[in-house]
Amino acid sequence: MTLKIILSRKGFDSASGGGPSPVVGGRAISLPIPDTQGISRTTYGKLRLGGHAKRASRGRFSGRHLCHNDPLFCEKGRALLGQCGAAQTHLANHGVGVGDLFLFFGLFRENGAAPHHRIFGYLRVEEVVSLWDCSDERRGELAALGHPHALGMHAANDAIYCGRGASGAPASDALRLTVPEGSPSIWRVPKWLRETGLSYHGRADRWLADDCLQSVARGQEFVCDVGTRDDAHRWAERMIAEIER
Repeated sequence: MTLKIILSRKGFDSASGGGPSPVVGGRAISLPIPDTQGISRTTYGKLRLGGHAKRASRGRFSGRHLCHNDPLFCEKGRALLGQCGAAQTHLANHGVGVGDLFLFFGLFRENGAAPHHRIFGYLRVEEVVSLWDCSDERRGELAALGHPHALGMHAANDAIYCGRGASGAPASDALRLTVPEGSPSIWRVPKWLRETGLSYHGRADRWLADDCLQSVARGQEFVCDVGTRDDAHRWAERMIAEIER
């Protein structure tokens, strides 16, 4: 089976929220970005993240503030990711769909150490719902779960990716992207990634020695088409197993 792996940037950082998400009890707790459109029905307090949001944002946000709870992780190992605008166009142009794997990463800080990027969750796509032409019943089902994109359209190409997923991964070395003692944007990546490539990372000078990559400063969805490569498929399954550990 062919596979696309999407490294999907989510959660608090210096631009969205004001600081890194925390590592709590050895697990990466991604803080959803603040709601800027007045659509969400979910507060940081409802998610029991009020104190963490207040500390990470230096008091700008607290439990009473609404957040854009996306990706949304539900009961029984289900997950929903909404995307729209240029980022959704990018995913569609790369043919991302059923069977593909989103690996969610973000900026984290542990015990006052330097911020770093790490993977904290995943979504294996089983369904892609185009909100602009799906049935009212299907949109209502997604809205009942509280997904912000189903509660109010964000763009004409709004879509929600649905499938198996999990969050709150252990803060292990296996899921850390940033190299030790390095800038958050310098990642250690699997050897095969240099061969398959990663969208938005086409410049040759971004691919460094020792299997390292200078990641781009912004952007949400970075797509890698690994096809049927055994090494990449095995790596993907290891990432899922580590997240679920």
